[in-house]
Amino acid sequence: MSKFPFSRRDVLKASAALGASVFAAPSRAQAEASPITPELVAAARKEGKLAFYTAMDLPVAEKFGKTFEAKFPGITVRVERSGAERVFQRIGQEMDSRIHAVDVVNSADGAHFIVWKRNDWLAPYLPEEVARHYPPQYYDPDGLWVTTRVWLSSLGYNTNLVKPEEAPKSFADLLDPKWMGKMVKAHPAYSGTIMTATFQIVRELGWGYLEKLARQKVMQVQSSTDPPKKLALGERAVMADGNDYNLVQLKEAGQPVEVVYPQEGTPLVTGPSAVFKSAPNPNAARLFQNWLHSLEAQQLLVDFARQHSVHPLVQEKPGARKLSDIKLWKDDPAGVEQASEQIKARYAQIFRV
Repeated sequence: MSKFPFSRRDVLKASAALGASVFAAPSRAQAEASPITPELVAAARKEGKLAFYTAMDLPVAEKFGKTFEAKFPGITVRVERSGAERVFQRIGQEMDSRIHAVDVVNSADGAHFIVWKRNDWLAPYLPEEVARHYPPQYYDPDGLWVTTRVWLSSLGYNTNLVKPEEAPKSFADLLDPKWMGKMVKAHPAYSGTIMTATFQIVRELGWGYLEKLARQKVMQVQSSTDPPKKLALGERAVMADGNDYNLVQLKEAGQPVEVVYPQEGTPLVTGPSAVFKSAPNPNAARLFQNWLHSLEAQQLLVDFARQHSVHPLVQEKPGARKLSDIKLWKDDPAGVEQASEQIKARYAQIFRV
């Protein structure tokens, strides 16, 4: 029985075709790339506010909001933060009810933008700096979304509870009986990071792996931000998934945690952002989307959030682990979009949550 209703060969062929179409010729969006102009700033100030729906950590989203407000006085950013899958559900419900509240959205699940684009809910808007600097595969050829951030769904452990030489180094190591009742992981029905990671795990290792992992009596939490916190508190010794940037933040703050990038490969997650066509504050939304992908904001992403940027002029912090030094699994938003409901149902059945 296949893991999903399409093969890995199909995924790779589709990815290759997409790449060919992206690189074939300059897109309409590139020709219409938009700078930040005095007129845009004035119009945004006249609106005076915007609503930012996001799956970012609340401290990160609020940092972006406050920095933007300081740069453009007179415009307030209202952050609406939840898990990516909950953000997706909320927007769907609001749109069905003709409630137009969201201006800019950032999700941890790239598949959401496929749905929103298909529904014709997104406004074409490509910041000039994106068209000038970003690799074309990291923004929609029609200018409907831009990759804002990149991070990994890693493993990890509490250094007070686990010795480095005994720590798991692979997904396979998590199946060792010694970790029974000592692990924590997040849920794909809440977290876009975990939805993406679960898709990649099943694609690479199969559902059989997760069936075995479920027998390890794993603590189940919601967000990808929760497993790192459980490690730092010593409530669990090992993290079976979650995100690497929270572990980096905690380690730099002196907490007893360590990141592990599994030998088989680490799930790669991309988080795009977009402006909604029905945005109640369209000028403030465009200004925020433009600034969010500027060198200033992307450097903040790396320095404060400890995530990765696709802006080539951003400087990594000294000593930071580079993506090029890690064995990565390829993300596939189109595959996630096709398989998301199957993943939620099968996962709930396996883990009884």
